[in-house]
Amino acid sequence: MTTDTDTGEPTLTIDELAARAGVTVRTVRFYGTKGLLPPPVIGPRRVGHYGREHLARLALIEELQQQGMTLAAIERYLQQLPPDLDAHDLAIHRAVVASWAPDAVETVTRTELERRAGRPLGDDDVERLAAMGVVAARDDGYRVDLGLLRLGVGLLDVPLSHEAILAARTVLIEHSRAAAHELAQLFWGEVSQRAARDVKSLSAHMQPLVMQALLTTFQRSLKEELREWLHGMPEDDGSV
Repeated sequence: MTTDTDTGEPTLTIDELAARAGVTVRTVRFYGTKGLLPPPVIGPRRVGHYGREHLARLALIEELQQQGMTLAAIERYLQQLPPDLDAHDLAIHRAVVASWAPDAVETVTRTELERRAGRPLGDDDVERLAAMGVVAARDDGYRVDLGLLRLGVGLLDVPLSHEAILAARTVLIEHSRAAAHELAQLFWGEVSQRAARDVKSLSAHMQPLVMQALLTTFQRSLKEELREWLHGMPEDDGSV
């Protein structure tokens, strides 16, 4: 693995990317030809270099496949995403996709936990993941919520305290439950007189669309809030 001299971001060869993502090189190339994966940056000696966005996109594709989506459906899903999503944005989308599935909770060893996380985890890291409700220590290992693991690992690099993260989690849970309740009431008025089979079919089609709409709206609103917050901050005049 090398590092981009301009951004300081680590870059991967196609073999390294495939190994990190748990797929074959042939699969990476296939996704590239289908447009599911952006082309690599071509470096010296015509060697392609991949970054975190490629790895995050592969993880998202894997999650969509696990939800039973066809390749054509995955292609349509990815085409609807904003083109400027970075690795963190893609990780959030993957976490949302994982939430469509039934709860996936397993008890794993420390070694397996680090393998699933995709990086070494120190004791402080595990404590932060436990504070987020992602893992819980057990006598026989660690009980881990696989749907939240990637998102939790991404938050390890965010310079926030445990208290701030837990407060944010509470806000998100409360508001998401309120939104889910109102949407459920709205849709119930539309389907209450239909057959159970039609209701299940509508739910299967609407859930991913609603989740993506909520996520996109939230991302735009958050960017606007941050823009207004930064605009209101006093400028640094360079004085000491």
